[in-house]
Amino acid sequence: MLASTWGEESLLRRRPSLPAELAAVLPHDEYQLALVLHPNERVELGRFELEQRLAPARDAGLLLPDAYEEWAAVMIAADAVITDHGSAALYAAALDRPVLAAYDGGAELLPDSPMATLLNRVPPFAAPDPENLEDLEDLEDPGGIAAAIRDHHHRPGTMRALTETVFAEHGHGLERLRAELYALIGVEPPSAPVVPRLFPDPSPAPVTPHAFAVRIRHGDGEFVHVTRHPAHFPPPTPAHHLAAEVGTAGVRHTQSAALLYRRTGPAGAHSSGTVHTAADWTVRVLADHPGGRRTAAVIVSDIHCLVRPHSGPLLSVRISPCQEPDGLTYADPAAVLSAVHATLTDERTDPAPTSLTCAIGSRAFAVRLSPATPDEAGLSVQ
Repeated sequence: MLASTWGEESLLRRRPSLPAELAAVLPHDEYQLALVLHPNERVELGRFELEQRLAPARDAGLLLPDAYEEWAAVMIAADAVITDHGSAALYAAALDRPVLAAYDGGAELLPDSPMATLLNRVPPFAAPDPENLEDLEDLEDPGGIAAAIRDHHHRPGTMRALTETVFAEHGHGLERLRAELYALIGVEPPSAPVVPRLFPDPSPAPVTPHAFAVRIRHGDGEFVHVTRHPAHFPPPTPAHHLAAEVGTAGVRHTQSAALLYRRTGPAGAHSSGTVHTAADWTVRVLADHPGGRRTAAVIVSDIHCLVRPHSGPLLSVRISPCQEPDGLTYADPAAVLSAVHATLTDERTDPAPTSLTCAIGSRAFAVRLSPATPDEAGLSVQ
């Protein structure tokens, strides 16, 4: 989470391109980026100008939570907070979240204030330069965010200790605040107890880019590591291929993509337009985009896809979720399709394998490939 206060020394004023820079270099499937902006800055800029300034990052999935309650929900969910000198970061520290300082100094920060103490004791954040990510460590952890999270996990409670003198009445803040406010206006407070409500999820939901520059790294056996970056940014390193969602990605990306895919809607969702079978649609897409070793695919569900390589039959792809201590995690099927495409077009894999493992960040997803059945081939694609 990026936390920006308002005024000339704020993070957004001094580093206006930082949201886009982070959206460009952080692996899309491993990070969710959010910007919490001070209400005064929202008023100063206005919604239209703010959305225009943040458009590249927003198109890559940046969350921009509302200034009333949604920002607090994002902070609670955050794994790390990058902040200027705004006091919102004190709440992050009180939640024991790792904090990185992105304040370059100035006249607005009061010496010996709680924020000055916090910024002096947390690691500085150095924005990654997409043009100078030279080694694997930089590529896997641009800006050192993951390292800061790992280091913090070895020292739990250190951030919270920095705010012990800032927040009082832990667990009783609502009651005390209500009593003080009603006393100021000379009215008896209601007799009913104060009941805190859950914070809302930020709305709207983050955007999923429709085209990705995809890096591929083959591991031992049938392990395929996939790292995706939004295609409208220059990729931090040369990509293995471009993947584009047909019908929603721009023409430039669709024409250049080696992996062309489409997501099917729920049953009965297609009220108009031409409907094709999955078998016919994949043949047509490859014919409309000749040249190169392309792959066409239909995403049926989170665990099922249909794939046709540039010279081969229609295949059924089944994706198993990743089992984790707190439950099952499902991959974006489009990311798994990039692993399948890389495997099917790899001259070293002949004949094509019947299984592979798609690694996305620290998670691994088992994938099975088999000839598509007539029923699968006949699924509708609009």
